[in-house]
Amino acid sequence: MDLLANHYLAHITELNRRVADIVSRENLSGLVIHSGQPHRQFLDDMDYPFKVNPHFKAWLPVLDNPHCWLLVNGKDKPQLIFYRPVDFWHKVADVPDNFWSEHIEIKLLTKADKVADLLPKDIGQWAYIGEHLDVAEVLGFKTRNPDAVMSYLHYHRATKTQYELECLRRANEIAVGGHVAAKNAFYNGASEFEIQQAYLTATNQGENEVPYANIVALNRNASILHYTKLEHASPHPRQSFLIDAGANFFGYASDITRTYSFEKNIFSDLIAAMNRAQLELVDLMKSGVKYVDLHIETHKKIGQIMLDFNIATGDVEGLIEQGITNVFFPHGLGHMLGLQVHDMGGFLHDERGTHISAPEAHPFLRCTRTLAVNQVLTIEPGIYIIDSLLEGLKQDKRQTQINWDTIDKLRPFGGIRIEDNVIVHADRNENMTREYGLD
Repeated sequence: MDLLANHYLAHITELNRRVADIVSRENLSGLVIHSGQPHRQFLDDMDYPFKVNPHFKAWLPVLDNPHCWLLVNGKDKPQLIFYRPVDFWHKVADVPDNFWSEHIEIKLLTKADKVADLLPKDIGQWAYIGEHLDVAEVLGFKTRNPDAVMSYLHYHRATKTQYELECLRRANEIAVGGHVAAKNAFYNGASEFEIQQAYLTATNQGENEVPYANIVALNRNASILHYTKLEHASPHPRQSFLIDAGANFFGYASDITRTYSFEKNIFSDLIAAMNRAQLELVDLMKSGVKYVDLHIETHKKIGQIMLDFNIATGDVEGLIEQGITNVFFPHGLGHMLGLQVHDMGGFLHDERGTHISAPEAHPFLRCTRTLAVNQVLTIEPGIYIIDSLLEGLKQDKRQTQINWDTIDKLRPFGGIRIEDNVIVHADRNENMTREYGLD
């Protein structure tokens, strides 16, 4: 905690600087950032798991307490209105007493509907940042999630402070422990459900604490990009295992993927080739490089792998131009990472919100920005046997370039994805995932 404490003051100083800049431009008194409110399940008396507003947790690691409010204007000490009701049904949150609390002025709120008593009197001059626009309107906010403010915050959020980088390192460290446990469970014969339990136990995080629903896919299920079913029966034969799983630390996410073959065969060789290509792509990351160019370079590497493994014939450029590589690698190379798994700001050219569209040939990109120092991104190339996409190749002359015997050999394994979380520094890349020991 000492390292986090050392970085925290500089972190909120930078956030204050950003707020001072944008509220001055927009003639606002400040921002009121709402942690959020629970959502009630339809026709029930229970709530869905609470997910805090990412703009709120950017300032402090209060992740599980709804009805909190943060007042920031860039000049004064940030004020936290901390919800702490009198309640015998549920556990009441403790009054904050941590390394960050000395830098925040804290006021306690005992009744959620009495927050107006603690908000600024000139509330019409403050902007509301949050999800519950109806609540904001009742409270008298005239400005709610203004585009100029949101674009500014999202654009600059891509540049991480040292505090944020340390949180992301710890999120990777936790997730790596889970991945090792999941890998061992796979080779010991566990089912998808059992592998998931091994992962959660190793990370000490529950299903509602990890940043997204883990993908734990055996055999052909690995070809489903967002597979989350989790079968309880262990398949026979046991062919392959793809796990896409992360962890949270103080509200910052990791997002890591690995693929394994149960035996040495063509699929294990294909994993090794993809692993080499992924590391080569990480090495290409540096300030000033366009993420779209990295994505296109990925297609070149995928094309070469397809030729090397007799998946297709022809040449790399032809496979790309005809859209054949898109069939085997249909998603983007990765995305920005931070307070959210798919962090905001990946398409922004500037702080005014100018949008950089993805190329028409690659519509599923989640990032089009130019890389810069202290950005954190995922690099996650993949290659899959997806029958619904392959059907398109069978409808035209491209089918003659596909070795369908190789496709049949690979189909039982599903697919491969390898994903690391990388910090761009001025003089190097920091591959957090690998540095914490996950090969």
